[in-house]
Amino acid sequence: MDLLHLDVPPTAAEVAAIEAVIGPKLERLSPTVGLSETDDRRHLLLPVLHGIQSRFGWISPGALGEACRRLSVPPAEAYGVATFYALLSTTERAPVVVHACDDIACKAKGADGLCAELEQRFGPAGSDRDGTTWLRSPCLGLCEQAPAAFLQAAGEQPFERSWGHATADSIAAAMDTGRIGDPPAGVVHQPREDLRLLRRVGLADPTSLDDYRAHGGYRGLRRALEMGPAAVIREITDSNLMGRGGAAFPTGRKWAAVAAQPVRPHYLVCNADESEPGTFKDRVLMEEDPFALVEAMTIAGLATASEHGILYIRGEYPLALQRIENAISQAHKRGLLGDDIMGKGLVFDIEIRKGAGAYICGEETALFASIEGFRGEPRNKPPYPVEVGVFGKPTVINNVETLVNVPDILLEGAANFATIGTPDSTGTRLFCLCGHVERPGLYEVPFGTRLGDLLDLAGGVAGGHKLQAILLGGAAGTFVGPDDLDVALTFEDTRKIGATVGSGVVLVFDETVKLLGYLRRIAEFFRDESCGQCVPCRVGTVRQEELLARLERAQLLGSTADEAALLNDLGQCLRDASICGLGQTASSAIESAVEKFGLLSS
Repeated sequence: MDLLHLDVPPTAAEVAAIEAVIGPKLERLSPTVGLSETDDRRHLLLPVLHGIQSRFGWISPGALGEACRRLSVPPAEAYGVATFYALLSTTERAPVVVHACDDIACKAKGADGLCAELEQRFGPAGSDRDGTTWLRSPCLGLCEQAPAAFLQAAGEQPFERSWGHATADSIAAAMDTGRIGDPPAGVVHQPREDLRLLRRVGLADPTSLDDYRAHGGYRGLRRALEMGPAAVIREITDSNLMGRGGAAFPTGRKWAAVAAQPVRPHYLVCNADESEPGTFKDRVLMEEDPFALVEAMTIAGLATASEHGILYIRGEYPLALQRIENAISQAHKRGLLGDDIMGKGLVFDIEIRKGAGAYICGEETALFASIEGFRGEPRNKPPYPVEVGVFGKPTVINNVETLVNVPDILLEGAANFATIGTPDSTGTRLFCLCGHVERPGLYEVPFGTRLGDLLDLAGGVAGGHKLQAILLGGAAGTFVGPDDLDVALTFEDTRKIGATVGSGVVLVFDETVKLLGYLRRIAEFFRDESCGQCVPCRVGTVRQEELLARLERAQLLGSTADEAALLNDLGQCLRDASICGLGQTASSAIESAVEKFGLLSS
C-alpha cells in the first residue's frame, strides 16, 4: 500500500505527545553509546509510539509521520514496527479498551462464557460503544486470578490496569469509567519459613526502600562491592545457577563471557517480557518485591562491567511497571543507582523499555531488535549475545527469577545454595499453578520436588474432580498425565520423560475438559504470535491450527491416520527449520497431548 504519512500534518497535541517522550529520553543516560546520531534516535521509536497510543488510543498517519521525521526512521519501517505489536493500533479505535483474556488458563476458568456475555452486551469484539470497546486477548499473566482483563484508557492522563476474576459487570464498569481499582496485595500459600524468593511477598511494603532494607535488602550489593567482580562471577558459577526463563543456560558462564569481552560498552538486559501462557512468576516478583530486582541488576552490572541496564517489561503489566519505576527512582535518590553507587565509584543505571504485546519479544534477539526500534524479529545465532547483543555490543541477558536469586547466593555462599535441589538443578524454583487446582497461585519449592507433592501443596484438583492432564512449561511445554506425578521437577528428570520445566507453568485440567479445544487455542496462539520472518513458522503454525480446527469439527481430510501423519510432519518441519524457539516449540504441547492421550487414535 502507499504510505504518505509524511504528507499528513500532525496536530499540535500529537507533536506535544511525541515531544513529551523524546525530550526527557534524550536528556537521560542513553544506552546507545557509540552509535551514529540517526541510530541513536531510532531506539526511541517504540517509546514514542507508546506515547502517541496512550494519548490518543491509536497512531494516526500524521503522528507516525512526525515520529519518522523526529527520529529519522523511514515511514515504511516505522509502519512495520507500529503494526507489529498487538497493543498498538494504526487504525482509529475507541480510546477506552478492555482486553479480555481467552487463553488457556482463563479458558479453563470460564473465559469463553465471559466473552460470549461481552459480545451479547457490547457487540462483537472491536465494535465501538460510545468511545469504548473490548477485545479478545492472549494470556495477560494473571492466570492465578483467571479470568483476567486489562484496561487501557487513553487521554491526557492515561490509565492502564490489569485485574483478575473479571466479570462482565467489572468490565462494563471499567469501560464506563476508564478506571479500575488496584488489585489486592500478593499472597503466598506456604509457610514463610519455607520461602526464599517469595519471603517478602505480602510482608514488606513494595513501594518502600526503607522497608525493603529492613527486610534484608541491599546487603547482597554491599557484599558484591566487597568481593569485586571476579569473585562475584566465581560465586555465581560455583552455585550452578541455571537460567529460569526456559533455556536453563548456566548464569555464571554467561556473565564470565560478557565480562571478558574487550569491546565496550557492555549491556545488561533483564528480560521481563513474560508472555508464556500460564506464567505469572516474574509479574509477582516485580509487583511485590521490585527493589530485589533493582538490587540484583546492579550486582550483575558490577560483575559484567556493564554500566547500562535495560529492563524490558511486557506492556500488559502496568502495576509491575509502576512499582519498578518507583523502585528505580528511590534507588537513584539514595545513591544506589547512578554515577557513584554506595560511594564506591560503581557506575550503573537502569532504563525501562515497555513492550507492546508480542510474545516473540521474549526471545532474546527479538527483544534486542525491539529495543533498537525494529520489528521484534529473531536473529540467527551465532553470533551470540555475549559477543554481539543489543546495539551490536556484548550483552548479558537474564530473566527476573534468575536475577533475584543473585543477592542470596552472595550472602549465603555458593556451596550453601548448591545444597538446595539437586547437583544439576540447584536452588528453589517458582511454579505457577493455575487451571483446575484448589488454590491457584505462585509456589516456591526446591528443585527435585515431586510433581504430585507440588499439586498437593495447592490443594489438589479443584472440586474433588479427577486429574486428566497437566501442561508443564506453558504453551511451548509438554502435556503429562496422572501417571507422571512421581516425576521430580528438575531439568534433568523432566527431560527423561520428554517434558520440560520451561517457564514454571503447571496448568491443571480435570476430567471434564475436552482437551482438543485447548490444543486448538494453543495452535491459534502460535499462529498469531509468529513474527512471520521464516516460512516454516509463518506457514506451519497456520496449517497446524487448520488441522486442529478440522479435528474439532470432525471434518477430516482423509483418514485419522492421514491427519496424524500430517501433524507429525508439520511438527518436524517446525522443529528443524524455524529460526527461533517459538517455531521450534510451537507443536510440542500439541504433539505431546496427541501422543499421551491418543487424541488421533483410530
